[in-house]
Amino acid sequence: MTVLKPQGVLRPGTGPVAWLARIALAAVFAFPLLFMVVSSLKPDQQIFGDLGSPAAFLPVGHLSLDNYAAVFDRVPAARFLLNSVGVSAVTVALGVVVNSMAAFALSRMRVRGKGIILTLVIATLIVPFETLALPLVWWVNQLPWLTANGFSLELTTGWLDTYQVQVLPFVANAFSIYLFHQYFDSIPKELDEAARMDGAGWFTIYRRVVMPLSGPAVATVAILTFLPAWNSYLWPLMVVQSEELRPVMLGVQYFFQLNVSWGEVMAYTSLITLPVVALFIAFQRAFVNSIAASGVKG
Repeated sequence: MTVLKPQGVLRPGTGPVAWLARIALAAVFAFPLLFMVVSSLKPDQQIFGDLGSPAAFLPVGHLSLDNYAAVFDRVPAARFLLNSVGVSAVTVALGVVVNSMAAFALSRMRVRGKGIILTLVIATLIVPFETLALPLVWWVNQLPWLTANGFSLELTTGWLDTYQVQVLPFVANAFSIYLFHQYFDSIPKELDEAARMDGAGWFTIYRRVVMPLSGPAVATVAILTFLPAWNSYLWPLMVVQSEELRPVMLGVQYFFQLNVSWGEVMAYTSLITLPVVALFIAFQRAFVNSIAASGVKG
């Protein structure tokens, strides 16, 4: 009896049609970025001259870094980048800690009505930020803060035009809590019981058992927290007046005040896009793994 062995069996999604669809989808997202980077190397006349032809996406013609040099002459780009990096990093660090601890309490601890609490947390996602912006401005202007005055600290009122007003209102995030909660539910609770038998408390379980196993969830929350913090425009526009405190997104408006140089605009947007792309590339695998694991019980 002859047994026929299947030859060249294709798995779903690995055929030539699937690969062509993936390439086409990648091109849709890549072409705007490619146009932005290539245009940042060209003078304005060449940018408009290449429109409507494939040369708009190709590094051809008179290429230079003049637009990048002009960016730093026109705006304090280095200061804006440093502000955004600091604000985004602190927001991500505090967001991971606060949201993971809230999710841990709802997922692992015995909390009465935690299902209702989680539902109410998720329900806040339907409220757009624009409806909360004006009341939030009023509230942060009433909050106290310790400020340095020489060698002493003084208690002042109002957070407007500060770094903390760009960070603290956005530390707690409903979607991050939900994502952590779903991931924590996929971790066997038998690990908690074993740790408690060894005398570990809830905080020890959180710090030494659950969080070390939640790397993909941490990476995902870090990315999803970093993106809105880095791209924030409306909120800093409302609460920050000093130029030395402004983030990168407010720097875009500097290029449209007098003579608009589109090459400089493309150079500036390329600079502020690089950290986002680098972060996603660094945590891409963990991001995908977290989304897949978090959706198992969703």
